[in-house]
Amino acid sequence: MKFRTIAFAVSFFITGQAFAANNAQDEFFNILNSFCGQAFAGKVAVDNTDDPRFKDKVIILHVRDCAMDEIHLPMHVGDDHSRTFILTKTDAGIKLSHDHRHEDGHPDKLSLYGGNTAEAGTKWRQDFPVNDFSKQLFMANDLQASLTNIWRISIIEGQSISYELRRAGREFRIDFDLNSPVENPPAAWGHQ
Repeated sequence: MKFRTIAFAVSFFITGQAFAANNAQDEFFNILNSFCGQAFAGKVAVDNTDDPRFKDKVIILHVRDCAMDEIHLPMHVGDDHSRTFILTKTDAGIKLSHDHRHEDGHPDKLSLYGGNTAEAGTKWRQDFPVNDFSKQLFMANDLQASLTNIWRISIIEGQSISYELRRAGREFRIDFDLNSPVENPPAAWGHQ
C-alpha cells in the first residue's frame, strides 16, 4: 500500500509538471498567434560582437502562417529576406528552427538548426537549448562555438517581442516594438 501511494504521488507530480509545461507553452503560442498578420520594426539591443549583417539595417519581424501547432516568424534585415524562425509544438515541448534560404528559395547549407525547450518556460518566455540535429550540423560545418547556443524568444506585454542568442562569448538580442506595427514586408525567400 505504501509503495502504491508513493508511486501515485510521483506519477501525479510528473503529470502535473507536464501539464504546467504544456499550459505555459500553449499560452506562449496563443500570445504569439494574437499578433498573426502583423509586422514590427526592431533594433539590435545587445550585440557584443557588433555583427555587420545587422548594423544600420531596418529589421522587421513578421508574424505569419500561424496555426495551433506551428508559427512562422520571418525576420527581414534590410533587403535580406533569408531568415524565418519556425516554432513547432512537439510531444516534448516547442522546437525552434531557423529556416535560412537563398534568394532563389533553395535552403542554405546551414538551415533548420535550432533548439528544443528543456523546461516549461512561461507564457512570456521560452528558451531553446541547441538540439542534437543542430550540433551535428554545426560540427559538419566547423562551427564548434555554436554547440552551446541557447536561443530565447520573449514577450513583454504591450511592449516588445525579443529574439536572443546566448553562448560563451556571444550575446545578441533584437527587440521588436509591439506599439508601432509596420507595413507587412514581402514573403521571406522560399515561403511564397
